[in-house]
Amino acid sequence: MTVIRRMEQAADALYKQKLIRGFCHLAIGQEAISVGLNSATTFEDKIISSYRTHPFVVLRGGTIKSLIGELLGRVCGVSKGKGGSMHVFTEAFQGGHGIVGAQVPLGAGLAFAQKYLGKKTATFAMYGDGASNQGQVFESFNMAKLWNLPCVFVCENNKYGMGTSAERSSANTAYYTRGDTIPGIQVNGMDIIAVHQATKFAKEWVTTDKGPLLVEFVTYRYAGHSMSDPGTTYRTREEIQRMRSTQDPIRGLQRYISEWGLASEDELKAIDKEAKAEVDQAVEEAKASPFPDESELWTDIYSAGTEPPFMRGRDREEIHYY
Repeated sequence: MTVIRRMEQAADALYKQKLIRGFCHLAIGQEAISVGLNSATTFEDKIISSYRTHPFVVLRGGTIKSLIGELLGRVCGVSKGKGGSMHVFTEAFQGGHGIVGAQVPLGAGLAFAQKYLGKKTATFAMYGDGASNQGQVFESFNMAKLWNLPCVFVCENNKYGMGTSAERSSANTAYYTRGDTIPGIQVNGMDIIAVHQATKFAKEWVTTDKGPLLVEFVTYRYAGHSMSDPGTTYRTREEIQRMRSTQDPIRGLQRYISEWGLASEDELKAIDKEAKAEVDQAVEEAKASPFPDESELWTDIYSAGTEPPFMRGRDREEIHYY
């Protein structure tokens, strides 16, 4: 969690230096969900999410350099510098997706494939409270229940969808209850141990033919929806500070570790120092990576060998022949 927070803080600084452009959604405050969920799954399980997904790159087979490189648009990036903040993938992470709620039916499809192939693995289809009212989410619930799919529908409820509070957008804010005949549980998403245990329970549930499950992780993002959002026009600074001081997932785990006598304060400080040094080095390496060649604009549109004879560019005259 410390490494991920340092990485997201580095992305914040790079964006403010105008080295990262476009959209950039940070997961500062929500680290317990990605780390806790990953710790209770294997790379054989599927995880698909929306666009606050930088942590999953590092957790599931990528590197800090490949994530920062992607944000900087460099060739060392996990999507070759062409995907940006919202489109990051690894072999063990089925991606960040930019269209609100669109990843949920894709997740149901991944779970269908797992069942079809007879695999005892789970799919975790993640979405936010802002996507919870999408029709495609409920359609996915329905099909997953009809076909008894091993799908865990994970709502990351960070209380605000862009600049709108959950109470203003949802008549029912108990998101874990919204699966109709699909059971659900609500979990403290700021406590990594709770997240780990809930994920472990959810995986066991769906892989023993009990059908899909809804899991709502109640969490909080410290920053705005994206870097262009100050995050203080629709909520108070006092609210943010209160959450930081009382519910922080890293400090919470540090308190557990200290109370249980697992590590000293100096050892905990050393973990943070090591994390910062690791991230700082990765940032410098990513910045040294070149930008993609312009010819790369025409690649990765189609699977290799299936390209059409030509592709039109920005206007009628710009034609690329394969």
